[in-house]
This record gives sequence, structure tokens and C-alpha cells, in this order.
Amino acid sequence: MNQSFSYDKKYMERAIELARLGMSNVAPNPMVGCVIVHQDKIIGEGFHQKYGGPHAEVNAINSVKRKELLKDSTLYVTLEPCAHHGKTPPCSDLIVSKKIPRVVIGTVDPFAQVAGKGIEKLKSAGCRVVLGVMREECQEQNRRFFTFHEKKRPYIILKWAQTLDGFIDVDRSPEHYGQSTWITNQLSKTAVHKMRTDEAAIMVGTNTAEKDNPSLTVREWHGCHPLRIVLDRKRRLGRELALFDKSTPTLVFTEKPEEDGPNLEFVKLDPSQDAVQQMLDELHRREIQSLIVEGGRKLLDSFMERNQWDEARVFVGNRLFRNGVPAPKIPGKLMKEDELDGSRLLLFRNI
Repeated sequence: MNQSFSYDKKYMERAIELARLGMSNVAPNPMVGCVIVHQDKIIGEGFHQKYGGPHAEVNAINSVKRKELLKDSTLYVTLEPCAHHGKTPPCSDLIVSKKIPRVVIGTVDPFAQVAGKGIEKLKSAGCRVVLGVMREECQEQNRRFFTFHEKKRPYIILKWAQTLDGFIDVDRSPEHYGQSTWITNQLSKTAVHKMRTDEAAIMVGTNTAEKDNPSLTVREWHGCHPLRIVLDRKRRLGRELALFDKSTPTLVFTEKPEEDGPNLEFVKLDPSQDAVQQMLDELHRREIQSLIVEGGRKLLDSFMERNQWDEARVFVGNRLFRNGVPAPKIPGKLMKEDELDGSRLLLFRNI
């Protein structure tokens, strides 16, 4: 590793740390961090704090007390500076106007209105641009954003809990619907609720909604509720279920839509077309960048069969059911395993 790259990597690592502070507050924009360095000393820092607010580069430049130093500084930013007028003016124009001579960029922005245009604008103005420092880490941090723009669908996280012997549920008769089949523990439940605050939407199918009567809200962690989504093709679900309590925005995909109500919207499905693809297309249109699919087995399998998933988070509880509904067979690669007070969380990636 040459000295110049090591030097740049140190400050890009700090920019990535800053970007993380915008998690859950900036979507559908990406998380972005920015550091400004003069003679091996950080003189300005910033990150994108809230959707519609100033971008990371603006906040970093504004934080510099002695603006005259900008003309002899390097600006580090995790994602290519924007080149278009959106909610805010182009950051590349601001960098040029401040005569910052060197700009180090983690990765190109996949958004079509940027996608290399910001880099080209900087180069045309005479900036020395270094591209690709910690590229993989910067793309990983914004994997939801990249997936949304490159694959034209949300980043999809499959989630379920299973027993030690590989079951996600017991065989239940209708009189036992709505009764919880507790598999994991309280710490796992808290982790699930934290996960919900990090994602834009959460989905269940008809059977899960009917059998478990989930709320799909955040109660064990501080944060925003995800958009609730239920697939109910034939409008079989009763309005007494928690999903229809009107407490938070809820989307119902169905072949038999009803009139919309407060926090309740129906989207018509074409029965002759693939339901999963129709849902993903609609969520892309609504700029929903991430989606948790919480099961059950039939819905989880439908995403895996189409290879329409990115992560699977599997909670394994310290229980045995002996028989019941088998857990899905995950085809992905195990990336990480965490211990949760007697339960385990397995993270798989579709790679």
C-alpha cells in the first residue's frame, strides 16, 4: 500500500463513519459523509443528516472556520458529488466555487442524474479527482441505494425465526390463530424491532397475517415505523386484524381492492401477471428502497424462487417443535453469526 493511498484511506474511513450517522433519516437519498483536510489536519466534517436537507459536502464546507484554507485542501466524500438541481443545488458546483483543488471520492453515484456527471464537472474545472478509495466499503454502506437504482427494486431482506430442529411454526388449526408460537427470546425481539426502524417497508402474506395477527410496528426500539404491506390476493383478511388498525400507513396488494381509508391503501394486482414482480415494480415507483419480508414459508419461498432477495436474517431459537412448518432452505452464503442470549442470528447474503 503506497503512502498516498494509506493517507487517503484514513480520511475516507472517517467519512464513512460520518455517513453512518444519517441512517434511517435520509432515504430515499443515500448516506454520505464528507471530510475536509488541510496539511494532514481535519478542518471540516459533515454528513447528510435529513432527506431534503443540505448534503454532506455543504455541511462540511460550512463547518470550516477559515474558508481561505479550502484553496489548499482535499475534500473526501463517500459518494460522487451531485451535479443536478434536486432538493438542493449541485454540490459539485459548490466545490468548484470554493476552489478546492483535490477531491477524493469513494464511489460513483448510480443515480442516472448524477452517474459520473459530478466527477466530469469537477475535472472540467481543474480539480484533481481520485476515485475508488474504499469503493467496496462505500457501496456496501449504501447497498440499499445501489440496489434500488441498479436493479430497479428495493433491497430485499428475508426474515424468519426457526427452531433448533428447523421449523418456523407448529401446525395450527383456525381456533389457534392469533396465538403466538414463541421461538426466540426478548433480546431477539428487540433486535427485530431495531431492524424494522432501519428499513422502509415490511411485508407479510395472507397466512401470516391471519395466523399471527402481527402489528409490524416498532415497539421495542426508538424509531420510525416501516410502511406495512400485506399481500391479500382475494381480500380474505378481516378488518379486525392489527394490520388494519390505521395506526400507521399500510398498503394492501390485492386482486379485489376496496376504497382507501386513513393510513390504508389498496393496490390492484393483475391476476394474469406475476404478483411479486408487480409488487416490486410498485414499490420502486414509490421510491421504497428497502423491504423486509417476514414470511411465512410460502411468501419467503416465492422471493427465493425468483432470486429476488439480497439478505436473509434467520433467528434460531433454543426450542424444538419436532414437527410443523419447515423453515425455508436458504441458498445464500452465511456471512455472520451473532449470539443473542441463547438464541442466534444468522446473516446470509445472496452472492
